[in-house]
Amino acid sequence: MKSTKRIIFENFFTLFNLLNLFLGIAVFIVGSYKNLLFLGVVIINTAISTIQELHSKKVLEKLSILAESKARVIRNSKTYEIPVSELVLNDVVELNTGNQIVADSIILEGEVQVNESFITGESEPVYKKAGDTILSGSFIDSGKCTSKIVHIGEDNYIEQLSSRAKYVKQVNSEIMKSLKRIIEFLTFAIIPIGTALFFSQLNIEGTTLQSAVVQTVAAIIGMIPEGLVLLTSTVLAVSVVRLSKSKVLVQELYCIETLARVDTLCLDKTGTLTEGIMEVKDVVPVGIEKKDFTNILANLAKFSEDENSTINAIREKFKKPKSEFVPLTKVAFSSKQKWSGINFEKQGSYIIGAPEFVFKNNENQELINKYANDYRVVVLAHSKNNFKEGKLPKNIEFLGLILILDKIRKETPTTLKYFYKQGVDIKIISGDNPLTVVKIAKQTGVKNYKKYIDMSKVKDEEIENIVSDYTIFGRVSPSQKELLILAMQKKGKTVAMTGDGVNDVLALKAADCSVAMANRK
Repeated sequence: MKSTKRIIFENFFTLFNLLNLFLGIAVFIVGSYKNLLFLGVVIINTAISTIQELHSKKVLEKLSILAESKARVIRNSKTYEIPVSELVLNDVVELNTGNQIVADSIILEGEVQVNESFITGESEPVYKKAGDTILSGSFIDSGKCTSKIVHIGEDNYIEQLSSRAKYVKQVNSEIMKSLKRIIEFLTFAIIPIGTALFFSQLNIEGTTLQSAVVQTVAAIIGMIPEGLVLLTSTVLAVSVVRLSKSKVLVQELYCIETLARVDTLCLDKTGTLTEGIMEVKDVVPVGIEKKDFTNILANLAKFSEDENSTINAIREKFKKPKSEFVPLTKVAFSSKQKWSGINFEKQGSYIIGAPEFVFKNNENQELINKYANDYRVVVLAHSKNNFKEGKLPKNIEFLGLILILDKIRKETPTTLKYFYKQGVDIKIISGDNPLTVVKIAKQTGVKNYKKYIDMSKVKDEEIENIVSDYTIFGRVSPSQKELLILAMQKKGKTVAMTGDGVNDVLALKAADCSVAMANRK
């Protein structure tokens, strides 16, 4: 982000301003103050761009200021809550469900599900156990652990990724470049022309020094497209105001023009096409009434102590049980077993989880396969027996399926249709499994969604050759996202990139026009 000093310097000390300032000084020296009104154009034009950039900087700084959170750290066998800024190398930190990982660490004890979507783009939680590394910027989805900090400050993964994007990129604006070329040409032309005009005025009988200067400046001012410069700034400023009504913050005036020239739009999946949370799309009961099926799910959601994406999606869909059960025994979800369950009084045990972990041999596998290509499939099962030592009970009965998807933003299909209508090509670049991205792309109306590729199997030097052949790029690393944008630009494309996480920052910086999405975290 530009400093206030740099914003002021770049907007005030332009060739256009310096040229007009020189002419203004000449008029001022000869005492013709009433003829200084032309400087009003310079002042207004400079004020528009400076105020816009300073306002954007102020808002962005507010957005980037985080309330200083606390971390639970173990020192000398005692647990303390300290500000994150006071953590040091080799500190042992306690992490629970919902905690953000504030520094790169190695797990000492415990097992957790880690949401790394903010830094990798992968929406599926990742199972981590003792000895595994957990990265700053990610969140604990479920479970608890103690970990030892191995990186602090600039050594953290998230800081290293961000630091690569900390440079000020030159604005890619044809209007700005054209105006600059005109002013540069006029500057070189005006010096000899102005000198010749001035001396020709002096040679006219009865002409004073003041009138010679004023008439020469008047002639030169007519050569400078001041009205065009002011009109351009005004139109762009009006566009910024209109966008602000839709809760869009524009950082620089001329990016409006760049947006208008975009012919390729690259979208991230998690947080851009989707909201970054899961939602239950449907249920498929087997041998049970749908109302009874949903009532069981509502009871599980109400009494479960888990906070993972699956149970939260069920909670959101089935908020209140029609008939409430009495919970007796609870088994929390764990990354290792991939299921959770509750034993209810007079009802028996109900289990929800991944099909392959709940049933070793499931006679309903054909039904599961029917939905597996389009949804994340979770099974609901029942047993009359109770849980013993946190293990699955015996004689489990299959009750049906819960079909879950990433929650798609309401405006996504309409927005994509608009871009296609404008002749803009859509590409999806995601850290997720390409098959998962294809499901979302199909639902949102992305054209050619069957043209997908797993970028984990592609070498960096091959990217330029394959970038035009595919619509969906899955398993993309942050550095590959940047290389994909650069490859498209080499093909002559004007590229816009949207994203909401640190994993997108390199691509956002490389793109001709970058759109950072609001994040739910």
